[in-house]
Amino acid sequence: MKNFFSSKYIYILFSIFYSLSTNAQCAMCRAALAGDSNIKKAEAVNDGIVFLMIIPYLLVAIIGFLIYKMYRSKKKNAV
Repeated sequence: MKNFFSSKYIYILFSIFYSLSTNAQCAMCRAALAGDSNIKKAEAVNDGIVFLMIIPYLLVAIIGFLIYKMYRSKKKNAV
């Protein structure tokens, strides 16, 4: 059973940190950022998307850490 959980956690970590490069954009973003003259604007949009993605990952990490800490303190108190 312990081996199952370790491989499960490895799979979850791998799936979180592995990403494929995609070219998906909404039609409005593609129209606004198309062409070579909008390179700075395209980089700014990409940076904004990355910053917006950080918040959910931080929230999940903090909640996971708090759950781990609570689990560990309960286990320590039980012994």
